[in-house]
Amino acid sequence: MESFARGKTQPQVAVNSFIQSVYGWMAFGLGLTGLVAMFIANSPTLLQLIFGNQLIFFGLIIAELALVFYISARINRMEAGTATGLFLLYAGLNGVTLSFIFLVYTKASIASTFFICAGTFAACSVYGYVTKKDLTSMGGFLFMGLIGIIIASVVNIFLRSPMVYWIISYVGVGIFMGLTAYDTQKIKSMAHSQPADLEAGVIRKGAIMGALSLYLDFINMFIFMLHIFGGRE
Repeated sequence: MESFARGKTQPQVAVNSFIQSVYGWMAFGLGLTGLVAMFIANSPTLLQLIFGNQLIFFGLIIAELALVFYISARINRMEAGTATGLFLLYAGLNGVTLSFIFLVYTKASIASTFFICAGTFAACSVYGYVTKKDLTSMGGFLFMGLIGIIIASVVNIFLRSPMVYWIISYVGVGIFMGLTAYDTQKIKSMAHSQPADLEAGVIRKGAIMGALSLYLDFINMFIFMLHIFGGRE
């Protein structure tokens, strides 16, 4: 995001509005992901098209990754509307690829895991918002842990070790709990440091970036929790 110039910062009402916007967009993105996933899961034709063709499935995965990197790298040069549209496009694509969970897990376990994840996410986010402890140093540690579980996950594709699978799942939940608190504190700091005369479009882009960070934290925490709590079909 654009660096904020020094000067008079936003009044508390504007800070609250920014934070509400972040969580509002995150919730909208999650809702869109869920609706798209359920729609795909209820269409045998679309399921066969997406998961019956590895080229299409992995193409969608690559498109998702490219979108995240593109939004993060180009947010400063985008119009607010473009940033919003790309975030929603990403949420929709994620719903397409996540529709596979309805083929693997029971609907009851998906629903219960979602509520467990929502409660855990809320608790971590509240902690990140109210704590007086500076979580900045924790960010680097959590990022290294994230890289570690990605590498371990790739290695376990070949090892197929149930023990490694469970370790990755529990560690993954812990990492994204920490990242939720870290990202929440970072968003709070961003909200308080914004100059009072900042343009509405820049504020919107900041909210979208914050929403994307929290969205990714929630989705990844949910997936790892499904590994633990999800009941197989």
